[in-house]
Amino acid sequence: MENQDYQITEEELQSFRERGYNEALLPKPLSKRMMGKLNYFTLWMGSVHNIPNYTAVGGFLFLGLSPINIMLALMLSATAVALFMTLNGRAGSKYGIPFALHLRSTYGVMGAKLPGFLRGCVAAIAWFGLQNYTGSLALLILIGKIWPQFLTLGGNTMILGISMPGLIAFTIFWVVNVLIGFGGGEILNKFTAILSPLIYIVFGGMAIWAISAAGGLGAILSYDVAGAVHNISPVFVYFMIINSVLAVWAAPGASVADFTQNAKSTKDQTIGQTASFLVGYGIFAFSSVVILIGGSIRYGIQEWNILNIVDRWDNSFAIVVAMLVFLLTTVSTNATGNIIPAAYQLSALFPKRIDYKKGVLLASVISFMIMPWKLMENANSIFIFLNTIGAVLGPVAGTMIAHYYFVEHQTIDLDQLYMDQQADNRHNIYKGLNKPAYVATVLALVICLSGNFIPALKVISDISWISGFISAFGAYLLLRNFFVK
Repeated sequence: MENQDYQITEEELQSFRERGYNEALLPKPLSKRMMGKLNYFTLWMGSVHNIPNYTAVGGFLFLGLSPINIMLALMLSATAVALFMTLNGRAGSKYGIPFALHLRSTYGVMGAKLPGFLRGCVAAIAWFGLQNYTGSLALLILIGKIWPQFLTLGGNTMILGISMPGLIAFTIFWVVNVLIGFGGGEILNKFTAILSPLIYIVFGGMAIWAISAAGGLGAILSYDVAGAVHNISPVFVYFMIINSVLAVWAAPGASVADFTQNAKSTKDQTIGQTASFLVGYGIFAFSSVVILIGGSIRYGIQEWNILNIVDRWDNSFAIVVAMLVFLLTTVSTNATGNIIPAAYQLSALFPKRIDYKKGVLLASVISFMIMPWKLMENANSIFIFLNTIGAVLGPVAGTMIAHYYFVEHQTIDLDQLYMDQQADNRHNIYKGLNKPAYVATVLALVICLSGNFIPALKVISDISWISGFISAFGAYLLLRNFFVK
């Protein structure tokens, strides 16, 4: 079947260059798109199997569902995420445009700046620092197993609020992530291709260990979590889990065009991403529940931090291998969801001064300067900050999908989208601010956060991404009848 995606010409690309757009913002011609089904299949594997996701499953186990129902809820979540990512990725794969231009097609040239800044700079840079710190904790355990004296370096000396071993581990892990960021999508493709089989081997082995340690799969599936809440409707718990998983993917899902612009075809990214999430979460759903419960049974204490379970093993080689894979999955998550989108967005905000690599460097330096280990000292403030950013991105995603499918009908005018910076653009359809899109986004944000202030509406905030997405989607299509763009 012939590829129906837009085939941009070299003449068009040269015209856009002359209008002041750098290479990072230009549409990718089909001849330079190198990501096929297999590349997308391996792309998100590492992002699924990361430390925070395992910790989240520990929280899900306290919501009152049985272990088998947690697994089923995670699989339903994977289906929802795959649908979201492939639908929102279609503009990128059809036209080869990055997230910054996809956002512009929805909100307008001026309107795209705020949601782009929130996703690509604030959320991405903050998450990049926090993921680096989380990964450095695993690196610290790893180094401590190989070189125990390392953990005593500097004694009780604290530097910028962190111990010397902690700062060294953070810096090493930060440098590795920065280097992967410099390599961009090409290096990431090779990285994830190596990582995927390791995930199957290591997490499969950990699941087998957990089943053996617990005395069989039956003991795990019948495990009753002490302290679990049983006064919430099981159906609503399913929605809470699906919402939580969607929220995890809110940022990369909003900016997925940065990856689908490299797709050989829309069919490739659709099949590849769908398979990636269904297979990746299938493995994750089983392994996460089995490992956490199996470890808890084995050590006689409910332990929902997977790093602590691994650290209790008496086999140093197994600890080293498991920690290495956790480190690699964190690097994959950081590259795909944080540093690459941040670099592209900084390039979009300052196209004449910042290219992709300068964006990587600037975002990385800022992520170090915010001292994420200090941010994590106050769990409540971090939760509020990240929850607010996530609540914004649900409405943004709802507005983007409503606009592309029901307003633009999957058709983007690239000549107008890449407007001439010096020309009179008063009649350009993408000029200025798309008011109904902005109003719908803000209205949906207020709705999905309302439960934090009005107890009777708490149910809305408990599924804030879903409520924000649906509210923005519906409000935008209705408001277009009352505004003139």
